[in-house]
Amino acid sequence: MLTVDFAKFNINPGDRVLDLGCGAGRHSFEAYRRGARVIAADLDRGELPPVLDMLGAMRAEGDGAPPAAAAAIAADATRLPFPDGAFDAVIAAEILEHVPDDAAAMAEIARVLRPGGTAAVTVPAWLPERICWALSREYHEVPGGHVRIFTRAELTAKLTAAGLTPTGGHHAHGLHSAYWWLKCAVGVDRDAHPAVRAYHQLLVWDIMRKPALTRLSEAALNPVIGKSLVIYAKKAVTAPPAQPDPRLVPADAR
Repeated sequence: MLTVDFAKFNINPGDRVLDLGCGAGRHSFEAYRRGARVIAADLDRGELPPVLDMLGAMRAEGDGAPPAAAAAIAADATRLPFPDGAFDAVIAAEILEHVPDDAAAMAEIARVLRPGGTAAVTVPAWLPERICWALSREYHEVPGGHVRIFTRAELTAKLTAAGLTPTGGHHAHGLHSAYWWLKCAVGVDRDAHPAVRAYHQLLVWDIMRKPALTRLSEAALNPVIGKSLVIYAKKAVTAPPAQPDPRLVPADAR
């Protein structure tokens, strides 16, 4: 289930892509499938072996356009172990709401992007998240849990302050908001609750089958209660210093 829309976030074969806070690797897999050279990075080392296993299976099946390549490393979003301008694209999906120093993480995203590079940043959307927080303290008051709720204005302002220019955005996963409200209402750990289990089965069916009815329903719901806010941004291309016109330079200064 992708949150970033790759029709809006173009990845080309050979692009250097960082999937920051990769989690289970969903965006890494899609970037690899498109021929990118992917680094899947996560602070939780336990997330990385299954991601590597899946990337290895994709490689074995030839499920990646040349010159696709991939690696996975543990990394802190506020202190990335990469040189300036190392990546053509950075994906940071559902990570910044977990990071106490989110400004430092955004500055690092901007630093490791090459001039002209693009970023896709996703966070829980304000309204669905406010409802989750109101329904359940367990939802966010856990180690490594959510430490803030972003508004769109706040996220775009912070990205701009970090040196990234927002170029567009949208909401995603409108059908998932009610699922999380239900979990928060009955208990976030009660996955066996009949209503939670039934809704989860509906979401799995929707992901696997993509029927027209639910796709149209989600498209209508996304602008109102989409669970995720997605912002696309670009790092400015630094213009080279202007060269003086030799015709305007005095002869004795040449």
